[in-house]
Amino acid sequence: MDMHGFGRSVLAGIGALALAGSGLLHAEGQDIVNIVNFIRGVEPRSNVNLVEPVERQLQLARQHKLPTTWLIQYDALIRPEFTELLKREMGPDDEVGAWIEVVQPQVEAAGLKWRGRFPWDWHVNVGFTHGYSVEERKKLMDVYMAKYKEVFGKYPKSAGCWIIDAPTLNYLHDQYGIEAACNCKDQSGTDGYTLWGGYWNQAYYPSRLNAFMPAQTAEHQLDVPVFRMLGSDPVHQYDQGIGTSWQGVLTLEPVYRPGGGDPRWVDWFFKTNFEQPSLAFSYMQAGQENSFGWPAMSAGLTDQYAKLAAFRNEGKIRVETLQASGKWFRDNFKTTPATSVVALDDAKGKPSRSIWYESRFYRVNLCWEGDEWRIRDLQVFNQDYPERYLDKQETTATATYDTLPVMDGFHWSKRGELAGIRGVLRSSGVSQPLSTTGIPEVREEGAESLVVSCALASSGTLRFRCEPTRITVELTGESAPAGWGLELAWAEGKEIPLTGVSKHTLTFKHEGFGYSLPCGASEVSRIDGKNKILIKEADGAVIFNFDSNKSSS
Repeated sequence: MDMHGFGRSVLAGIGALALAGSGLLHAEGQDIVNIVNFIRGVEPRSNVNLVEPVERQLQLARQHKLPTTWLIQYDALIRPEFTELLKREMGPDDEVGAWIEVVQPQVEAAGLKWRGRFPWDWHVNVGFTHGYSVEERKKLMDVYMAKYKEVFGKYPKSAGCWIIDAPTLNYLHDQYGIEAACNCKDQSGTDGYTLWGGYWNQAYYPSRLNAFMPAQTAEHQLDVPVFRMLGSDPVHQYDQGIGTSWQGVLTLEPVYRPGGGDPRWVDWFFKTNFEQPSLAFSYMQAGQENSFGWPAMSAGLTDQYAKLAAFRNEGKIRVETLQASGKWFRDNFKTTPATSVVALDDAKGKPSRSIWYESRFYRVNLCWEGDEWRIRDLQVFNQDYPERYLDKQETTATATYDTLPVMDGFHWSKRGELAGIRGVLRSSGVSQPLSTTGIPEVREEGAESLVVSCALASSGTLRFRCEPTRITVELTGESAPAGWGLELAWAEGKEIPLTGVSKHTLTFKHEGFGYSLPCGASEVSRIDGKNKILIKEADGAVIFNFDSNKSSS
């Protein structure tokens, strides 16, 4: 992903793999890889050959017999040098889908006025559907679909974009039968738009009111699974750029080092995705948009294709199109399944660890730096929280999608003062860290629960049990300390959406939307001024409940 507007690469990977000799209990699942390369027809920022990358990617796909999804932008859809190349050279299992950024010839074909600086302009108010009224978005999609059918004789089944609004995605499904979609990874400020707090990886059914928000009930969801793009580093991507207004990029995209252009990082990333517990399935993305040019992507992409082919040949992964993965998802899951991403080391071999768990009710991230741990991120999902672009259009160059934060370790931190929820021992009004030692054990319990255990530095065991509607944090063992709690803290001076602290519940209001975090029998209180909350253990545990935020169906 380019921090100055260069788009990104696209989809790859889902799955679950038997872990011989790993000591980790891993349920049966799927390891699926989608290779998605998307195609622009114009690049106003540099004199780059846009056809060559597509030619070379087609050659790689044929060489390794790897099914590929090609997402084509309107300005490439109207150019035969792209469309005829695809028709001539695609493999029998490939698909061509829609890349729905907005460009000048599309806008003019819809009878609208182009407001951009260039024929393709990456500013949100002109280059994305968000910059147009809902009725104009439909016209833009009608123009696209008419041209696609003229060229390929049918409508596409897959669609992607860095950011997709709910009215457009609903329309693509209801009017044209789109079955699978993809959007950008979580990022803050990069390229002028923010997606923050959603499903960290894998895929989800979105709310009809918010294309970024997982729905809790089948009645309120759009039955188009949305896959997260780019393959983020699960350990280090989250903290990129703390203290600034935008994030750096640490992903599987082959143009980046560290990242997908570094063979050693790729080996670590593949191992992390394919050989750790992932519950319903694992997911990662491979591929690259043509805007970067072939020289920038060639070495990294060639390396990745060869490694993916080897995994496929060994029967460890499935490589298929986005459409095929969308069908598999719909056939297997009525609502969004729980998934996880588990990294018990980092690419540099340091004791940095990160475990992501996500269900349709919340997401949580546990992270370690050596023996010090914290809940770095905790976001509530509620299908009734509407996106900003449901009935309004964006008038600026930027856009924001988010969910409902309980802990936001990126936005609520400063350099040197990291927000988080940490275990503490409280004595005489003083907090002492509840440190751990060694590598956490991670195991799956059933289809949707993840249990993380780690030895305490003193004695006993710290255990997290992540279930679809609750998190249980407990200390176990006869010699485990008592009188402990969880301390929720944020950087001094940061404004957070906390509105109330009652005996057993925290209440919040974000963008005018109210939600809460019930803490079971634990007593909740403010400590040490205004930026810390203590949640005391009750009967040896702290339990966070999330089903109270579920909308009625």
